[in-house]
Order: sequence, then structure tokens, then C-alpha cells
Amino acid sequence: MTIYFYGSKGKPYGCFSNFSPHGFELDGTWWPTSEHYFQAQKFAGTPYAEEIRRARTPSEAAKRGRRRSHPLRPDWEQVKDQVMLRGVMRKFETHAGIRSILLATGNQTLVEHAPHDYYWGCGSDGSGQNKLGQILMEVRHRLRKVKERATPSSKNTLQE
Repeated sequence: MTIYFYGSKGKPYGCFSNFSPHGFELDGTWWPTSEHYFQAQKFAGTPYAEEIRRARTPSEAAKRGRRRSHPLRPDWEQVKDQVMLRGVMRKFETHAGIRSILLATGNQTLVEHAPHDYYWGCGSDGSGQNKLGQILMEVRHRLRKVKERATPSSKNTLQE
């Protein structure tokens, strides 16, 4: 089965959106949403990155991050997927409630049904790359591994 999500208000999967109100600390800085983090990283090390971090809403952060009045960091195309992975991972590490929702999806395919985004989403016709869905499935896999390591198996219990 496939789980489609889009937008932060949809229940229960709105938390998969980068616009969901689940802030986190990463690299010693508080990020109001993963969208704020992602957009600011396009300009890491510049005052403009801080301006994006302080945006009132994730929509405003996205709008500022998409402006081309400031130059993108030179390696952006090479690092953008890893930047997204770091932010999304930290978001789900920070919030137990949404972590539970993600883990409860089992092995289902996660697809961002973003009609105008053919890179992060599947696009209007489903032909997009769905990179955000892929990243969420990777985060789910990593969180599951952490959970498995933290839970002692029955083989390791002491027997009398």
C-alpha cells in the first residue's frame, strides 16, 4: 500500500510535511520547522540564512529560500538531499509523537503528493522523483534500527 501526504494539516500524515510545526535543534540552532532549516541551508554561513530561520512561517521561509537575489552556496546541488535528510531525521528524533506515526507506517511506500513538485514530490501526474518520500522512508529505516538496538531481544535476557 502507498501512503500519500501533502500539506501539514492532513491527519495523520501532515507531520510528514516540512511545513509541520515541529521545531528542533540542530548544530546549536533552533529551527521552527524543517522547511526553515532546509531553505536556510541554501545560504549557510551568510546573514541571509539567519533571516530565513527567523521567518514567521514555513511558507515565508520557503519564499525567501527560493529567491535568487542572494547566491546559493556553490555545492547546493550536491548536498541538498543530505541537508534534507539531516533536517527530517532530527525532526523525527526530537518528537516522539510524530516518530510513532512514521514508524507505524510499517513498510508502506510514502509519497509526497505535491502537484507542482517533480523533485521532492511525485508531481501532478505521479512521474516525479518523490525525494521527500524516499527520505522519510530512510528516516523510518534508521529510526527502526535505533529502536531495535535500544530494545533488548528475548535472546539476551537472563535465564535461570
